[in-house]
Amino acid sequence: MRPDILNPLFAALTDLKGVGPQLAKPLTRLGLERVVDVLFHLPTGLVQRYPVDRLDAAQVGQQIIVTLTAQDYRPGRSPRAPFGVEAFDGAGDHVRLVYFGRTAGLAKKLFPLGEPRQVSGRLDAYGDMRQIVHPDHVGEPGDAAIATSEAVYPLTEGLTNARLGQLVEIALERRPELAEWIDPPLLALRQWPDWREALARAHSSPHDAAAHDRLAYDEIFASQVALMLIREGLRKRKGRGIAGDGRLTGALRLPFGLTGAQERVGREIAGDMAQDVPMLRMLQGDVGSGKTLVALRAMLAAVEAGTQAALLAPTEILARQHFATLQAMLAGLPVTVAILTGRDKGRVRESTLMGLADGSIDILVGTHAIFQEAVNYRDLALVVVDEQHRFGVAQRLMLTAKGQRPPHLLVMTATPIPRTLQLANHGEMDVSRIDEMPPGRTPVDTRVVSVDRLDEVIGGLERHLASGAQAYWVCPLVAESEISELAAAEERAALLRLRLGDDRVGLVHGRMKGPDKDEVMARFQAGHIGVLVATTVIEVGVDVPAASLMIVEHAENFGLAQLHQLRGRVGRGAAKSVCLLLRSQTLSETARERLALMRETNDGFVIAEKDLELRGGGELLGLKQSGDADYRVASAEQLVRLLPVAHDDARLFVERDGGMDGARGEAVRLCLYLFERDAAVPLLRSG
Repeated sequence: MRPDILNPLFAALTDLKGVGPQLAKPLTRLGLERVVDVLFHLPTGLVQRYPVDRLDAAQVGQQIIVTLTAQDYRPGRSPRAPFGVEAFDGAGDHVRLVYFGRTAGLAKKLFPLGEPRQVSGRLDAYGDMRQIVHPDHVGEPGDAAIATSEAVYPLTEGLTNARLGQLVEIALERRPELAEWIDPPLLALRQWPDWREALARAHSSPHDAAAHDRLAYDEIFASQVALMLIREGLRKRKGRGIAGDGRLTGALRLPFGLTGAQERVGREIAGDMAQDVPMLRMLQGDVGSGKTLVALRAMLAAVEAGTQAALLAPTEILARQHFATLQAMLAGLPVTVAILTGRDKGRVRESTLMGLADGSIDILVGTHAIFQEAVNYRDLALVVVDEQHRFGVAQRLMLTAKGQRPPHLLVMTATPIPRTLQLANHGEMDVSRIDEMPPGRTPVDTRVVSVDRLDEVIGGLERHLASGAQAYWVCPLVAESEISELAAAEERAALLRLRLGDDRVGLVHGRMKGPDKDEVMARFQAGHIGVLVATTVIEVGVDVPAASLMIVEHAENFGLAQLHQLRGRVGRGAAKSVCLLLRSQTLSETARERLALMRETNDGFVIAEKDLELRGGGELLGLKQSGDADYRVASAEQLVRLLPVAHDDARLFVERDGGMDGARGEAVRLCLYLFERDAAVPLLRSG
């Protein structure tokens, strides 16, 4: 139960006066649905307004506050044309107030002719005329003064900065007085304000480093305490040792031997599974390093011990890819593999559920559907989670509830994770790393090409297909947007069909229905389609050895980790593979550096560290794009800087202050709820 003192912060915004369905829509687009969401929606800048008595050419380009009187209206030639209000300051200097769209009624209401109004906005020059386009504040002289400085928030269509500012004021009024959860010596050393003051200062002064660092630290500290409590809580639960006898793993017919790295991590996993403490291990390995084989051997050990294993994938495409791969690798072995996704209904689903319950299914592959309430296992002993960054801490806890005793948990990621992010998001896990590629995997030749050479690229693609090879063409959007010039998958597929023929081009994107996607993928894997045009839905889980060309359009708009994942879709066969990164004609210096790095190295761990360095506070895979981090306040730069301190403080708290009976224990509990890391609260020790 959330403590009552925090309930006002978790009230729905629609419960507030004046927040109806129309305003709720843009708020929801920004992820603002509760008061606490607004509280942590921090401004990105500050607008300074300068009060003036009269207009002056020196003020052009500045935000000003001035008293004006409207003398005339200048309607446009059509309802959508700009509507002008001719106004004058106290000295008789002229300015035109401009409103776009169907706003004539609003402009006339705000500016009755002959009546003075206090106005704020940016003064611009349009030819010889001064103008203010869409003034941001209009009021009667003597009304509440317009703020000379105002915080600027991230917005969306249908939401003004002023309206969001009003909601922020309500949210700030609801801040309760909370006991301090930071160690007093650290608080004094850092000269940070308390959390309540930090919020007020962060909203009023976006560049207040102490206030922002305090809030970022709080969020990171809450995450670290939660991860440590989860680890401790799971380790304390009685599991059981699982040891296979080798009869199935020894019978696997592999086209090549295991690498030294695969052997090493296999021993680490087997050692964990032999203990009666549930395994919590992350398996990191670059694209193509052989993680699936390592995981399969662990699952076979569970089957050899008379128990069951489950493999969880984030998408249906990846789940079906794993299912097909396991079936092929296990051909001829007495092991039953089944698949369960949200699409499986009726008799097929019932048959699978019965097989799990009676133990006739040894290994289940699927999406999150495999852990729904109706799914019961006879004896689940090992859970493997693929693409770990797509699943959150709460989901990891949910997985452990399906076994008679807590099952061993092995999570895999093909996205190399910098140590900082690993500690931030997966600190409760031991880590194994496959740092060696299997024999026969040749590095992909990566080239950066300007998009103005599109015709040459399509010509090269045509020659590539004529040789019998296949290719991917990845676009960042599904459909052309009115506000974006990025190539859309649908538009690109249409162009390629004109050039190459309808039967040689397939299209896959996230909006397609599952069966339609599967049909296109099956045709591509069978070689009936030459080029697959896709969005990043093919980022993980697609294995087509005959595909040896990857083309990524507008590559500068993808993250480095994402580009590395996409590049990993080729280079899986014997043929030399090429990755073409199509870039815009104009690039920022950072974009050039990122694309140059992709050209220079195939080492995913080098790329991951550089991604963290270059992308800074932007949306970083493992941070804003991940399913389990959800850092609303802490930037990547703050994570790098503050995480070591927060990690050490969290460890001291859990290990030294683990009794949780004192005042600080109760304060930390509030912190976990405030930053929504409360999945760990039941694991807090008492006494």
